Amino acid sequence: MERQILMRLHITAIFIVVFLSGCASTGDWSSDTPTKTNPNSSKATRVDLKSQSVSKVYAPSDNLWIRIRDGFQMQPMNTPIEIEQVRWLSARPEYVNRSMTRSSRYLFYIVQEVNARNMPTEIALLPFVESAFVTHAKSSAKAMGLWQFMPATGKDFRLTQNVFRDERRDVLQSTDAALDYLQRLYNQFGSWELALAAYNWGAGNISKAQKRNLAAGLPTDYLSLKMPKETRQYVPKLMAYRQIVLDPQAYGIVLPELENHPYFVALDIDNDIDVAVVIKLAEIPEEEFHNLNPSFNKPVILSNANQQILLPFAHAEIFQANLKGYNKPLSTWTAVKIVKTESVDQVGKTLGVDVDTLRSVNGIPKGMRIKAGSTILIPKTSSRAGDVSTAMAENASLSLVKPAPSAPKCDKSAKTGQNAKCVSSKPAAKGNSSPKNTTSQHKSASTGLAKSAKNTVSASSSSKGGANSQ
Repeated sequence: MERQILMRLHITAIFIVVFLSGCASTGDWSSDTPTKTNPNSSKATRVDLKSQSVSKVYAPSDNLWIRIRDGFQMQPMNTPIEIEQVRWLSARPEYVNRSMTRSSRYLFYIVQEVNARNMPTEIALLPFVESAFVTHAKSSAKAMGLWQFMPATGKDFRLTQNVFRDERRDVLQSTDAALDYLQRLYNQFGSWELALAAYNWGAGNISKAQKRNLAAGLPTDYLSLKMPKETRQYVPKLMAYRQIVLDPQAYGIVLPELENHPYFVALDIDNDIDVAVVIKLAEIPEEEFHNLNPSFNKPVILSNANQQILLPFAHAEIFQANLKGYNKPLSTWTAVKIVKTESVDQVGKTLGVDVDTLRSVNGIPKGMRIKAGSTILIPKTSSRAGDVSTAMAENASLSLVKPAPSAPKCDKSAKTGQNAKCVSSKPAAKGNSSPKNTTSQHKSASTGLAKSAKNTVSASSSSKGGANSQ
């Protein structure tokens, strides 16, 4: 049984560092220049957990902040806006400490990738500005994750967004995409300040601003361009964090200790596995699991989606050990495609699935119908025992529609048999129901909803988004 389990779920650890043999020769954690053979695969070095031990890895330095400072390349602008941002942060040490503490899970990996690309390590601090290192951060404009990718920009950088996962929130994939994007912008504009401004405002807007300045005989550098307030403050905010990291004592800030070694290990899976099973076998708090794996939308992780599980350094070994003795099903969920548009009740009856379970796991509100072609998650049975297919794992979508309005009921005249009166089964709206007033009411309701949406900002998000302009 133990051997079968290992055959069912072959785990390959993806390390953020070279293994002991590599580290001993280089004395450095830096990985090779990234080469992405699969758009859904991490670029970090892979190590087999079955034959290798996480505990054998070591770091040449024990302070990540020193490594970050050593990699600074950008020059402070010392503008009034930058000075104002430094003062704002120094007046809020608790806020700074919370975001710095959150960053401890992710900063080593980000710094590793930034170093591999020879980018300034100031770039590794950008999630402080974008999301305060809140992985579930969502802006009012629907930007997501540490790097605040908009849906369209995420698609441009091959970040999957479907029923099962949103890779804009994935720590590895979103970091890779953000650094790709920033490098592209730097190559386009030749300045990290302009690249960062374009990340926030959009490359097209920066190009237009430069053309306007050229036409007016003005310089085209970052400080000379006219841009929105948010973008004007964007680079100074990053430089303010740079100043804090460079000399925290000068601003009354105490940085949390960050060790210069991986916080997490990334594990590949070969069979579907429930999130609850991973949490149980890894002996990890549920919140910690979701902090490291925020991209998963459903309670099952799909092997055919090339997904990785991130686990804290020590818990990866615990997971490995507990998995060897686990003899129960690894996953209890599967997925099916709906062939015709039906109500949840009809689908539940056809599939033999509890309606409340169907609504809950798929996030379907009452009164909505499931559109043909949609993919839904259902409990696994003996007749549906296999893993979710690659095609479904990569392309699953869920579309919901409202039921069609009921046909009016007509009363027939007893004498003539003619339709004398038709009454809609839907209650009539109060007040004047002329077409003109109906249109006015719809416009008013739409305006109200638009204002409500505009004023709604996710509590977890601390910025309006970065890679969000097209």
